[in-house]
Amino acid sequence: MSLEELVHNCKQGNRGAQEQLYRRYASVLYGICLKYSRNKAEAEDSLHDSFMTIYNKIGQYGAKGSFEGWIKRITVNTVLQKYRKQEHLKVVSENVADEIEVAVDQENIDLQTLLGYIQQLPNKYRLTFNMYVLDGYSHQEIAQQLGTSEGTSKSNLSRARVLLKEKIEADYSRSALGVLFILIGESASERKRMKKKIKKLTKPLENG
Repeated sequence: MSLEELVHNCKQGNRGAQEQLYRRYASVLYGICLKYSRNKAEAEDSLHDSFMTIYNKIGQYGAKGSFEGWIKRITVNTVLQKYRKQEHLKVVSENVADEIEVAVDQENIDLQTLLGYIQQLPNKYRLTFNMYVLDGYSHQEIAQQLGTSEGTSKSNLSRARVLLKEKIEADYSRSALGVLFILIGESASERKRMKKKIKKLTKPLENG
């Protein structure tokens, strides 16, 4: 069944088409949920909620732009909405710490450990870090999504860096620390390479 037919049948409320849509995109959307969540259980809950929203809103999709991009945006918004309901995502201080840059060999990084560190961050820092570093949102876009200011977004990102630095220094290695700060620096090519690795990392965790 083509994507166009699949979407059309889902708009008609066809359960079989909905199941096919789930099988086609569950892995991709689970990866998004996993990196934004604190653990697998939260990611699975967010995946379920995201598909419920997709089924309910699929009638609004007008075939303009990528369908996969559309459902990814719904998934991110679903996760963010859950955390917005749970707590305030602002911080008191908006002072932005200086950038930290360390040059090291990227191939030595244990990405599963890095993802674990990211998942341990408090919600406001984890969400900001993932949106800015892994999904390419600007601070203006993050502020709009989370209901904060741009200064708060920058401050949350800075605090996320500090917390990740502390965790890695305590438990891991300087090489991992270096890769982390290459990832959150200004090098678009390095950030792109690391985002691809993170994306690959989330896939085998789906059934783990």
